[in-house]
Amino acid sequence: MSERVEPVTETGVAGPDRYERHGGFPKVVHAQPGPNFGPFVEAMRTLQDLAVSADAPDEVFGQARAKARELIDLLELYRAPELQGPAGRVPELPGRGSLLMPPWTVVTAGPAGVRMRGEFRRYHLGGNGAVHGGVLPLLFDDLFGFLVHYAGRPISRTAFLHVDYRKITPLYTPLEVAGTVDRVEGRKTFVSATLRDESGTVLADCEGLMVELLPWQP
Repeated sequence: MSERVEPVTETGVAGPDRYERHGGFPKVVHAQPGPNFGPFVEAMRTLQDLAVSADAPDEVFGQARAKARELIDLLELYRAPELQGPAGRVPELPGRGSLLMPPWTVVTAGPAGVRMRGEFRRYHLGGNGAVHGGVLPLLFDDLFGFLVHYAGRPISRTAFLHVDYRKITPLYTPLEVAGTVDRVEGRKTFVSATLRDESGTVLADCEGLMVELLPWQP
């Protein structure tokens, strides 16, 4: 059976809008950029990899700085407020088209849980070939947002994350993270997730608490 992700409406939940309370958090509408946006984001990810790995002569860094300045000048004219640009709002792209998020893709999602697949790149290196420990909470936190989303819970903020690092997480290796909603207590949604490699070995796991926003909370 092929895997698919449940369609997500502009209201921010899978299927019909099952909640009305968003606190002071704006509803996120999916962006539909043109065909150049995805390749642009991928090129920027490669540039990030090179920025932390290149060992070039100083004059080459000078040339790169000049080209980066040209790119800054080109894009500065189009700087936009939050939720206006497409970055972070294109679920079809790895990391939803956001350079902040690891370039992972949701492969299955629904009330029963969410699974994402991807790999970490040179940009995520901590040392000695391992992913930086601070990157894994970011991955888990992003997944937990999806869990709340697909469970039809009101928009929530992260109250805590607890990560157990079981083994070194390698770069450039296909990995999978899967999470579930464990229980709900009023405004609280308790969630958990596990990161594994292709052999099923657990690399890290995480428990978290997501708390529903009150009407005036951003």
